[in-house]
Order: sequence, then structure tokens, then C-alpha cells
Amino acid sequence: MNFSIIRVARTILNVTDLDKSRAFYVDALGFVETERTNEHIYLRGLEEAHHHSLILKKAKKPSVEAIGYKVEKEEDLKELESFFLSKGMKMKWMKEGTQHALGKSLRVQDISGLPVEFFSKMDKAERLLQRFDLHRGSRVQRIDHVNCSVTNVQKAHDFYVKELGFACSEDTVDESGQLWATWLHRKQTVHDQAFMNGIGPRLHHVGFFLPDPLALIHACDVLASLGYAQSIERGPGRHGLSNAFFLYLRDPDGHRIELYNGDYLTSDPDTEPIHWDLNDPRRQTFWGAKAPDSWFDEASAVLDIISGEEVTLEEPILEKSKPEFII
Repeated sequence: MNFSIIRVARTILNVTDLDKSRAFYVDALGFVETERTNEHIYLRGLEEAHHHSLILKKAKKPSVEAIGYKVEKEEDLKELESFFLSKGMKMKWMKEGTQHALGKSLRVQDISGLPVEFFSKMDKAERLLQRFDLHRGSRVQRIDHVNCSVTNVQKAHDFYVKELGFACSEDTVDESGQLWATWLHRKQTVHDQAFMNGIGPRLHHVGFFLPDPLALIHACDVLASLGYAQSIERGPGRHGLSNAFFLYLRDPDGHRIELYNGDYLTSDPDTEPIHWDLNDPRRQTFWGAKAPDSWFDEASAVLDIISGEEVTLEEPILEKSKPEFII
């Protein structure tokens, strides 16, 4: 391949009430508000040196407009265009200037139907890592990963690994040895992109990195004190898979975000993936706490990159399986 994808770099979430969303993300969780317009709020974490990693866009219904990946250089976009053309995949160019603070981008409906975007340029912003006077809420550091529900995990895995150059850090297989979930990375952590078996294509969650595990606990206290206790869906806890501490939240529109800390380095190319059995009780929650039904059943709709309509959902090819062994 003649292109280099660096990392997952932003997500565009459509929300119905910008004021409610701002109260949740900025006032409660401590995201940095780079800019706000009548239609958008641009947010970033404290260590991020670019304009935003999360856009909240005003809309009639909640949905996901795009999952954005940063590439190394602008020439990579042309190479990606040639590649996607050779595969006959749906795509479109967004000229520089059509999206605030962003250079030109290439959008594609990926192999699973997810709206994915590639870009090389974004406006810079002040890194606030040592502006401790501005650290609030969960002290969000940066975007870390996205996790998507797709109907054919093996197909998505093969496309991202063999065609786009991702590496697999961990995966889950069912009793028959079929791939049920996979964690893939371009940057040198456990994942930029995860795929799980389920009704899809949908965005399950966006993960944001926190400075330490205690920041998750503090986030729970802040959320509860501001009346957001019901927004805490799952956790805090530790995943077996990835070893990370986690806290899953639902924003005012039901979009799920994960506050995340504590995974590990994946830089060595000869590191082998860790394989988990779907029925291993330590896989999802190392400490054994049971995940709620909503965590398995609910996710955000994604949009067609051309029509802007919701992508039609399909059932997964593998049987839906919720581990009931966790107590």
C-alpha cells in the first residue's frame, strides 16, 4: 500500500440540543471547547494540539456523520482514492474550506457501511497539558479509539488489516473458532478501531483517554453531583481485554462514550495478538461485574456519506451472544 494512516483523530456526532450537549461534555466532563457556532461545537482534550477531536453538530435526530482518520501527508489521500476506486466503494471529496478547521478530506462508506473520513491537515490549537488551572471534570486527554458494531467482523478485520495496514492487538473468538470481535491499531496502543459482532453498521462508542484511573472515579463524583448519575451506564471497572480501566457513559442524545486509561504499548511489529475465548469471564470485565443489556443492544446510527440518510441496519452473520456467565 502507498498510503499511511496515522490514527483515529475525530468523530462527528449529530445531536439535538447543543446547550444540553455542551453542559455534559464541557461543564461535566471537562472537554476543551475550541469554538462554538450556531450549528457546531468543536471539542478537544487537554493534550491535543489540533483544533478538535469531537464535533457536536446540531441535527433533528442523533446519528454519526463520520469517523475521521488522519493520514501522514496529503498525497496519501490520492492514493486512498485510487485504492477505494479499485474496490468500487462509495466515496466523495470534501474540498478544503467546506469543513471548518480542516483541509480537504476523502469520505468513504467502508466495507461494513460505516462513514469513514481521511484527512491530512487540521488547524492547530494550544496544547493545555500543563495548564493545570484549566483541568476540570474527567480531565480528558485525547481521543483514543472508536468501537463499531458490524455484521461481519471477519470481513471488517481482513479489510482493515490486509488492505489498510492496521495491526491486531487482541481478538475474541466464539466456540466454533469464528472471529466475534477484534481490536485494531495504527498508533502504538491497543486500538484505534474495534469491531464487535452485532446489528450494524453502528457506532458503539467513542473512547477518550484520561490521565490516570483515579480520573474515572472523580468523573463519577462530578457527574453525580451535577445530576448525571443516570448517564453512567457501566463501570468503573477494568477490562480483561486491553487491561484498561473503563467507564461507559451515555450523553444527552444516547451516544455512548468511554472514558479509558491503562492499556499498553503495541509498537513492536512481532508482538502476537492476544486471543480471548468469548466465554472467558475475564474478557469484558476482569473483576466480574455484569454489563447491562443496553451495552449489548444499543448503539448510534450512522449516515450514508452521499444521501445523509441513516444506513439500513442488518443482522449479524454470527449469533448474537451476551455472556451470561458474568456475575
